[in-house]
Amino acid sequence: MLSKKVEAALNAQINAEFWSAYLYLSMSAHFAADGKPGLANWFKIQFDEEQEHALRFFNYVIERGGKVELKPIEKVDLSWNSPLHAFEETLKHEKVVTALINDLVALAREEKDYATESMLQWFVNEQVEEESTAQSYIDALNMIKDNGFGIYTLDKEMQGRK
Repeated sequence: MLSKKVEAALNAQINAEFWSAYLYLSMSAHFAADGKPGLANWFKIQFDEEQEHALRFFNYVIERGGKVELKPIEKVDLSWNSPLHAFEETLKHEKVVTALINDLVALAREEKDYATESMLQWFVNEQVEEESTAQSYIDALNMIKDNGFGIYTLDKEMQGRK
């Protein structure tokens, strides 16, 4: 059984993950409308990943005898000035998610909930990857600057993400 504190925190994380999915779907829609199908694809797959993350937490709460409580999804931004701006916002957001995951790990330790702490290690590792990926695109876009061919090439590369 989950403690009430851990159950509440996991429910908050489920909702945070669904919000993340919604954010990335909004980014996908923005870049689709902006004629950048590769970026739209990349953020659509990011949307799918975030939904999977939410469902991992969802299933875990149920598996541990808890009750899932879904909340309304808060509004997300609808446009970004550039691909660089979108990835800067992505990195900023992923750092917030990393802090949320770290807080969950600390709570699980405080509650001596070793099963939850173990489950959370997958997310700890995932966040390292999420931040690193966003930073690598920021670095690439900083090199490209406003070079249309560079952005075109990066967009084509991003169409290959599955």
